[in-house]
Amino acid sequence: MSTVFNFTFVPWFRSVAPYIHKFRHQTFVVGITGEAIAAGKLQGIVQDLALIQAMGVKIVLVHGFRPQVNEQLRLKGQEPAYYNGVRITDSVALDCAQEAAGQLRYEIEAAFSQGLPNTPMAGARVRVMSGNFLTARPVGIVNGVDFMHSGLVRKVDGEGIQRALNSEAMVLLSPFGFSPTGEAFNLSMEEVATRVASELKADKLLFLTEVPGVRTRPQDPESEDNPIDTELPLAQARKLLAQLPPPQLPTDTGFYLQHCVRACEHGVERSHILPFAVDGALLLEIYVHDGIGTMVIDEKLEELREATIDDVGGIIQLIEPFENDGTLVKRDRTEIESDIASYTVIEHDGVIFGCAALHPYPEAKTGEMAAVTVSPKAQGTGDGEKLLKRIEQRAREQGLESLFVLTTRTMHWFIKRGFQPVSPDWLPEARKSKYNWSRKSQVLVKHL
Repeated sequence: MSTVFNFTFVPWFRSVAPYIHKFRHQTFVVGITGEAIAAGKLQGIVQDLALIQAMGVKIVLVHGFRPQVNEQLRLKGQEPAYYNGVRITDSVALDCAQEAAGQLRYEIEAAFSQGLPNTPMAGARVRVMSGNFLTARPVGIVNGVDFMHSGLVRKVDGEGIQRALNSEAMVLLSPFGFSPTGEAFNLSMEEVATRVASELKADKLLFLTEVPGVRTRPQDPESEDNPIDTELPLAQARKLLAQLPPPQLPTDTGFYLQHCVRACEHGVERSHILPFAVDGALLLEIYVHDGIGTMVIDEKLEELREATIDDVGGIIQLIEPFENDGTLVKRDRTEIESDIASYTVIEHDGVIFGCAALHPYPEAKTGEMAAVTVSPKAQGTGDGEKLLKRIEQRAREQGLESLFVLTTRTMHWFIKRGFQPVSPDWLPEARKSKYNWSRKSQVLVKHL
């Protein structure tokens, strides 16, 4: 068992290390629904948040209290009232919201103050800081409906929150705010988390929710061939929202998605929807490449660009396993450094997940696409297609009329993308002289 553990643990830890490095000193805003707490998930979430903070992440935690307020209302003989998915907060509902907020804040602070015994973070001490960081205003009367004590965020004290984070405290916010005259307003967790993340220009906004994320075909039922879409470009998310009916319930596809889109539009790098039902959902989403929920991302963040000298180490780390198993021809560091301007890379979260090089032969008006590599963690996500399109674009810009590759194992992938097998004699004279006849690489050509 020890050998098996070592065999799996070491590569796993190495794969996680770039994310630990990347996210250190970054700011995450985490929104937890009241349903997650009602379902008994608080202890597990607290452990994971403590672990994430221990790895250098600054955390703002915003809790919801929808089911807790509803329970308090029913105990007082009242039924919850909503209009267009927004709670109508009368004086009784406001009292219930204050009670629920106080109770949940107490439970959360207590959970972080127990030293986390018998957990991976045993002995850790997490300071939690709360405060009047939000100024609110009333929703008012909309379409003839008076929302009374329901409010919207007027202002976020970003400087105050940042000072608390810089003191290594975790900031805890309830969906409650006060007007400049001291009037209390019930807010929504989703809006508070979104506004705070936008004000701080947070690196991530994560919603732990009742839903697993957004499916690849959102209007179709859950099934094996309709999985969670783990990465949703911002433009596509906007388009999807426009096609969906206005969300009324938290289980509606657009309910959390609308807040993710709004956050990304206001400077938040990534927004996530993930299920609290999955143990360790935060860890899986943050430290595993594909995650388990849906991430709304500005396309610029997964950057397809020409390589620089700073990328040499990342390229070597990416291609080395494929050189060792014979898929790629070995290249030494000096060769890659001298040819670095020929490389195109795909970078995600500061880690290079794909690369390809273009070596032109202008006299023959052709070019070789070489060192085509996509990390096993990203294969099947379309990164190979992106690299091919960029190399084709670069070839056309240089006036080349064709593109060729030499491969021993990926022949069919290239044939499906318009390449045709030819004899090695087809190669330009300068490349033919370096052809390794013992390797017996297949030569494939695509005319541009």
